[in-house]
Amino acid sequence: MKILVVYASRHGATEGIAVRIADTLDRHGLEVTLRGAGEPDDITEFDAFVIGSAAYMGRWDRDVASFARRHATFLATRPVWLFSSGPVGRDRYDAKGRDQLEASRPREFFELAASIKPRDEKVFFGAYDPDREGGTLAERLVMKVPAIREAMPIGDFRDWPAIQAWADDIARELEAVEPAAPA
Repeated sequence: MKILVVYASRHGATEGIAVRIADTLDRHGLEVTLRGAGEPDDITEFDAFVIGSAAYMGRWDRDVASFARRHATFLATRPVWLFSSGPVGRDRYDAKGRDQLEASRPREFFELAASIKPRDEKVFFGAYDPDREGGTLAERLVMKVPAIREAMPIGDFRDWPAIQAWADDIARELEAVEPAAPA
């Protein structure tokens, strides 16, 4: 079974999650390709997909969202899992009792649920390094505002055991699936 793990990552944290997922699927004996969302995208050779991006302002990165929309008809014929990273900090619930992972679900999860019908969707905590390179011009400008910069928890908050467990669950589910007929 051939699996494509496709991702978008501005600063590397989401790429790290995608790599862990791909490595886990590979250890389960699945044939895995890891690809950035902006790379050439003939996907007809793949039997299943794991698609992920960081979420900024409630939205996935444009490249991965475009990838999913462009291929929605084909993806709907295959097993698909979606993931996102983004919230930073150690607290699952904020001061008002809101679940930060649930509140960070990107809009694309709701949109793609109807067209792709993913098997599962997961939001993981991300990472924040104030000295990192990259990002959009707007993001770099916003992060220069002292009040915003100081309010952001600094560190790597990715929950590797949760990521590993989710990838193991995907692998077990895929091991029970027959590959789809070629497109």
